[in-house]
Amino acid sequence: MCGRYAASRGPEDLAGVFEIEKWEPEEVLAPDYNVAPTKEVYAVLDRPLKDADSPKPVRQLRKLKWGLVPSWSKTPEGAARMINARAETVHEKPSYRRAFSTRRCIIPADGYYEWVTAKDERELEVEGKKKRQRKQPYFVLPADGSVFAMAGLYEFWRDRTLPDDHPLSWWVTCSVITTEAETTPLAVAPADGPYALADIHPRMPLMLTPDRWDAWLDPARTEPDELRELLAPPPAGLLRAYPVSTAVSNVRNNGPELLKELEGPEEGTLF
Repeated sequence: MCGRYAASRGPEDLAGVFEIEKWEPEEVLAPDYNVAPTKEVYAVLDRPLKDADSPKPVRQLRKLKWGLVPSWSKTPEGAARMINARAETVHEKPSYRRAFSTRRCIIPADGYYEWVTAKDERELEVEGKKKRQRKQPYFVLPADGSVFAMAGLYEFWRDRTLPDDHPLSWWVTCSVITTEAETTPLAVAPADGPYALADIHPRMPLMLTPDRWDAWLDPARTEPDELRELLAPPPAGLLRAYPVSTAVSNVRNNGPELLKELEGPEEGTLF
Protein backbone atom coordinates (compact mmCIF):
# COMPACT_ATOMS: atom_id res chain seq x y z
CA MET A 1 0.00 0.00 0.00
CA CYS A 2 1.00 3.66 0.15
CA GLY A 3 -0.07 5.43 3.30
CA ARG A 4 2.75 7.92 3.76
CA TYR A 5 5.43 9.41 1.51
CA ALA A 6 7.95 12.25 1.22
CA ALA A 7 7.81 15.05 -1.36
CA SER A 8 10.46 17.74 -1.10
CA ARG A 9 10.86 18.86 -4.73
CA GLY A 10 9.40 22.20 -5.79
CA PRO A 11 7.64 23.26 -9.02
CA GLU A 12 10.84 24.38 -10.77
CA ASP A 13 12.49 21.00 -10.24
CA LEU A 14 9.38 19.01 -11.16
CA ALA A 15 8.75 21.16 -14.23
CA GLY A 16 12.12 20.14 -15.62
CA VAL A 17 11.61 16.46 -14.87
CA PHE A 18 8.09 16.13 -16.28
CA GLU A 19 8.21 18.88 -18.97
CA ILE A 20 5.41 20.77 -17.23
CA GLU A 21 3.98 23.69 -19.20
CA LYS A 22 1.69 25.25 -16.59
CA TRP A 23 1.64 25.66 -12.82
CA GLU A 24 0.13 28.32 -10.61
CA PRO A 25 2.36 30.23 -8.14
CA GLU A 26 -0.50 30.31 -5.61
CA GLU A 27 -0.52 26.50 -5.59
CA VAL A 28 3.08 26.11 -4.41
CA LEU A 29 3.42 23.62 -1.56
CA ALA A 30 6.13 23.57 1.09
CA PRO A 31 8.44 20.53 1.16
CA ASP A 32 6.66 17.74 3.01
CA TYR A 33 8.62 14.85 4.50
CA ASN A 34 5.59 13.12 6.00
CA VAL A 35 2.76 13.33 3.49
CA ALA A 36 -0.35 11.72 4.98
CA PRO A 37 -3.85 11.03 3.62
CA THR A 38 -6.12 14.07 3.10
CA LYS A 39 -3.13 16.41 2.70
CA GLU A 40 -2.71 18.57 -0.39
CA VAL A 41 -0.17 17.09 -2.80
CA TYR A 42 1.32 17.75 -6.22
CA ALA A 43 0.05 15.83 -9.24
CA VAL A 44 1.16 15.96 -12.86
CA LEU A 45 -1.67 15.73 -15.39
CA ASP A 46 -2.50 16.47 -19.02
CA ARG A 47 -5.70 18.49 -19.40
CA PRO A 48 -6.94 21.46 -21.47
CA LEU A 49 -6.62 24.77 -19.64
CA LYS A 50 -9.80 26.22 -18.23
CA ASP A 51 -11.36 28.85 -20.52
CA ALA A 52 -8.66 28.26 -23.15
CA ASP A 53 -9.46 28.58 -26.85
CA SER A 54 -7.68 25.33 -27.67
CA PRO A 55 -8.92 21.91 -26.51
CA LYS A 56 -5.37 20.56 -26.67
CA PRO A 57 -4.23 19.02 -23.36
CA VAL A 58 -1.55 20.94 -21.49
CA ARG A 59 0.81 19.30 -19.02
CA GLN A 60 0.14 20.87 -15.65
CA LEU A 61 1.35 20.63 -12.09
CA ARG A 62 -1.74 20.83 -9.91
CA LYS A 63 -2.44 20.86 -6.18
CA LEU A 64 -4.84 18.05 -5.27
CA LYS A 65 -6.14 16.51 -2.07
CA TRP A 66 -4.95 12.94 -1.39
CA GLY A 67 -8.00 10.71 -0.94
CA LEU A 68 -10.25 10.28 -3.96
CA VAL A 69 -13.87 11.38 -3.85
CA PRO A 70 -15.87 9.93 -6.78
CA SER A 71 -17.89 12.49 -8.72
CA TRP A 72 -21.13 10.72 -7.77
CA SER A 73 -20.49 10.74 -4.01
CA LYS A 74 -23.03 12.57 -1.90
CA THR A 75 -20.37 13.56 0.66
CA PRO A 76 -16.55 13.54 0.75
CA GLU A 77 -16.43 11.61 4.00
CA GLY A 78 -14.90 8.47 2.51
CA ALA A 79 -11.86 10.22 1.01
CA ALA A 80 -9.43 9.09 3.72
CA ARG A 81 -10.26 5.48 2.90
CA MET A 82 -9.63 5.91 -0.84
CA ILE A 83 -5.98 6.86 -0.90
CA ASN A 84 -5.02 3.69 -2.82
CA ALA A 85 -6.49 1.90 -5.84
CA ARG A 86 -5.39 -1.64 -6.65
CA ALA A 87 -3.87 -2.07 -10.11
CA GLU A 88 -5.55 -5.44 -10.48
CA THR A 89 -9.10 -4.06 -10.17
CA VAL A 90 -8.88 -0.31 -10.85
CA HIS A 91 -10.49 -0.71 -14.28
CA GLU A 92 -13.66 -2.25 -12.87
CA LYS A 93 -14.28 -0.72 -9.45
CA PRO A 94 -17.11 1.87 -9.61
CA SER A 95 -15.10 4.38 -7.56
CA TYR A 96 -12.15 4.36 -9.94
CA ARG A 97 -13.08 3.12 -13.41
CA ARG A 98 -14.20 6.50 -14.84
CA ALA A 99 -11.04 8.21 -13.62
CA PHE A 100 -8.94 5.30 -14.89
CA SER A 101 -10.42 5.86 -18.34
CA THR A 102 -9.66 9.58 -18.73
CA ARG A 103 -8.28 11.18 -15.54
CA ARG A 104 -4.89 9.69 -14.83
CA CYS A 105 -2.02 11.51 -13.19
CA ILE A 106 1.46 11.08 -11.79
CA ILE A 107 2.06 11.83 -8.13
CA PRO A 108 5.74 12.72 -7.68
CA ALA A 109 7.58 11.70 -4.52
CA ASP A 110 11.08 11.35 -3.15
CA GLY A 111 10.03 7.90 -1.97
CA TYR A 112 7.49 6.27 0.30
CA TYR A 113 7.45 4.90 3.84
CA GLU A 114 6.37 1.40 4.68
CA TRP A 115 6.14 -0.35 8.01
CA VAL A 116 7.25 -3.96 8.13
CA THR A 117 4.31 -6.34 8.26
CA ALA A 118 5.40 -9.96 8.42
CA LYS A 119 2.95 -12.62 7.20
CA ASP A 120 2.78 -14.52 10.50
CA GLU A 121 2.27 -11.30 12.44
CA ARG A 122 -0.57 -10.20 10.17
CA GLU A 123 -2.36 -13.50 10.65
CA LEU A 124 -2.03 -13.37 14.44
CA GLU A 125 -3.25 -9.78 14.58
CA VAL A 126 -6.28 -10.62 12.47
CA GLU A 127 -7.10 -13.50 14.84
CA GLY A 128 -6.67 -11.24 17.85
CA LYS A 129 -3.97 -13.48 19.29
CA LYS A 130 -1.13 -10.99 19.27
CA LYS A 131 -0.78 -7.47 20.56
CA ARG A 132 0.21 -5.03 17.84
CA GLN A 133 3.94 -4.35 18.07
CA ARG A 134 5.79 -1.15 17.32
CA LYS A 135 6.83 -1.62 13.72
CA GLN A 136 10.03 -0.53 12.01
CA PRO A 137 9.46 1.95 9.15
CA TYR A 138 11.53 1.82 5.98
CA PHE A 139 12.00 4.45 3.31
CA VAL A 140 11.81 3.16 -0.27
CA LEU A 141 13.21 5.28 -3.10
CA PRO A 142 14.80 5.02 -6.55
CA ALA A 143 18.39 3.84 -6.17
CA ASP A 144 19.59 6.54 -8.58
CA GLY A 145 17.97 9.39 -6.62
CA SER A 146 15.44 10.23 -9.33
CA VAL A 147 11.81 11.17 -8.73
CA PHE A 148 9.53 8.33 -7.66
CA ALA A 149 6.69 8.74 -10.18
CA MET A 150 3.65 7.07 -8.63
CA ALA A 151 0.76 6.18 -10.95
CA GLY A 152 -2.38 7.96 -9.83
CA LEU A 153 -5.96 8.91 -10.64
CA TYR A 154 -7.76 12.19 -10.06
CA GLU A 155 -11.40 13.16 -9.84
CA PHE A 156 -13.63 16.25 -9.54
CA TRP A 157 -16.35 16.47 -6.91
CA ARG A 158 -18.94 19.25 -6.59
CA ASP A 159 -19.98 20.34 -3.12
CA ARG A 160 -23.68 21.07 -3.65
CA THR A 161 -23.95 22.80 -0.28
CA LEU A 162 -21.93 25.75 -1.62
CA PRO A 163 -22.77 28.30 -4.33
CA ASP A 164 -21.11 28.00 -7.76
CA ASP A 165 -18.76 30.92 -7.18
CA HIS A 166 -17.48 29.67 -3.82
CA PRO A 167 -13.72 28.86 -3.95
CA LEU A 168 -14.34 25.50 -2.25
CA SER A 169 -17.32 24.44 -4.37
CA TRP A 170 -15.15 22.03 -6.34
CA TRP A 171 -12.79 19.42 -4.87
CA VAL A 172 -10.01 17.85 -6.94
CA THR A 173 -8.82 14.66 -5.30
CA CYS A 174 -6.46 11.81 -6.14
CA SER A 175 -5.52 8.24 -5.35
CA VAL A 176 -2.25 6.29 -5.69
CA ILE A 177 -2.35 3.02 -7.63
CA THR A 178 -0.69 0.09 -5.87
CA THR A 179 0.53 -3.29 -7.05
CA GLU A 180 2.09 -6.42 -5.58
CA ALA A 181 5.44 -5.69 -3.95
CA GLU A 182 8.57 -6.83 -5.73
CA THR A 183 10.00 -10.17 -4.67
CA THR A 184 13.24 -9.60 -6.57
CA PRO A 185 16.32 -8.28 -4.71
CA LEU A 186 16.51 -4.56 -3.98
CA ALA A 187 19.18 -2.58 -5.80
CA VAL A 188 20.52 -1.62 -2.36
CA ALA A 189 19.30 -3.49 0.71
CA PRO A 190 20.09 -3.14 4.43
CA ALA A 191 22.92 -5.42 5.54
CA ASP A 192 20.61 -7.59 7.66
CA GLY A 193 17.56 -7.37 5.39
CA PRO A 194 14.91 -6.95 4.20
CA TYR A 195 16.25 -7.99 0.84
CA ALA A 196 13.09 -7.42 -1.22
CA LEU A 197 10.12 -5.07 -0.88
CA ALA A 198 7.83 -8.04 -0.33
CA ASP A 199 9.78 -8.72 2.88
CA ILE A 200 8.47 -5.40 4.22
CA HIS A 201 4.89 -5.34 2.93
CA PRO A 202 2.92 -7.25 0.26
CA ARG A 203 1.90 -4.06 -1.62
CA MET A 204 3.75 -1.06 -3.07
CA PRO A 205 2.92 2.06 -5.11
CA LEU A 206 3.13 1.44 -8.85
CA MET A 207 6.18 3.31 -10.10
CA LEU A 208 5.99 4.52 -13.69
CA THR A 209 9.26 4.68 -15.59
CA PRO A 210 9.74 7.73 -17.90
CA ASP A 211 8.99 5.73 -21.04
CA ARG A 212 5.37 5.34 -19.83
CA TRP A 213 4.67 8.89 -18.65
CA ASP A 214 3.26 10.31 -21.88
CA ALA A 215 0.98 7.35 -22.55
CA TRP A 216 -0.27 7.26 -18.97
CA LEU A 217 -1.10 10.98 -18.90
CA ASP A 218 -2.71 11.10 -22.36
CA PRO A 219 -6.49 11.61 -21.78
CA ALA A 220 -7.18 10.48 -25.35
CA ARG A 221 -6.21 6.95 -24.39
CA THR A 222 -9.37 5.38 -23.01
CA GLU A 223 -9.22 1.70 -23.99
CA PRO A 224 -9.08 -0.28 -20.70
CA ASP A 225 -7.01 -3.18 -22.02
CA GLU A 226 -4.44 -0.81 -23.52
CA LEU A 227 -4.27 1.18 -20.29
CA ARG A 228 -3.91 -1.93 -18.17
CA GLU A 229 -0.73 -2.78 -20.06
CA LEU A 230 0.78 0.38 -18.59
CA LEU A 231 0.18 -1.02 -15.10
CA ALA A 232 2.85 -3.67 -15.49
CA PRO A 233 5.45 -3.46 -12.68
CA PRO A 234 8.67 -1.58 -13.52
CA PRO A 235 11.88 -3.51 -14.20
CA ALA A 236 13.43 -5.10 -11.13
CA GLY A 237 16.42 -3.61 -9.36
CA LEU A 238 15.48 0.08 -9.54
CA LEU A 239 14.71 0.64 -5.84
CA ARG A 240 16.50 0.68 -2.52
CA ALA A 241 15.16 0.63 1.05
CA TYR A 242 16.60 1.54 4.42
CA PRO A 243 15.32 1.84 8.00
CA VAL A 244 14.31 5.26 9.34
CA SER A 245 13.23 6.59 12.71
CA THR A 246 9.86 5.60 14.13
CA ALA A 247 9.28 9.35 14.49
CA VAL A 248 7.72 9.19 11.03
CA SER A 249 4.86 7.18 12.53
CA ASN A 250 3.55 10.41 14.07
CA VAL A 251 2.10 12.65 11.35
CA ARG A 252 2.96 15.73 13.40
CA ASN A 253 6.66 15.07 12.83
CA ASN A 254 7.87 16.60 9.59
CA GLY A 255 11.38 17.43 8.44
CA PRO A 256 14.35 16.13 6.44
CA GLU A 257 15.60 14.26 9.52
CA LEU A 258 12.85 11.71 8.88
CA LEU A 259 14.79 10.54 5.82
CA LYS A 260 17.98 9.86 7.76
CA GLU A 261 19.18 6.32 7.25
CA LEU A 262 19.61 4.27 10.41
CA GLU A 263 22.31 1.65 10.79
CA GLY A 264 19.64 -0.87 11.73
CA PRO A 265 16.10 -1.21 13.08
CA GLU A 266 15.32 0.75 16.23
CA GLU A 267 15.37 -1.21 19.47
CA GLY A 268 12.02 -2.68 20.35
CA THR A 269 10.62 -2.67 16.82
CA LEU A 270 9.58 -5.64 14.72
CA PHE A 271 12.21 -6.76 12.16
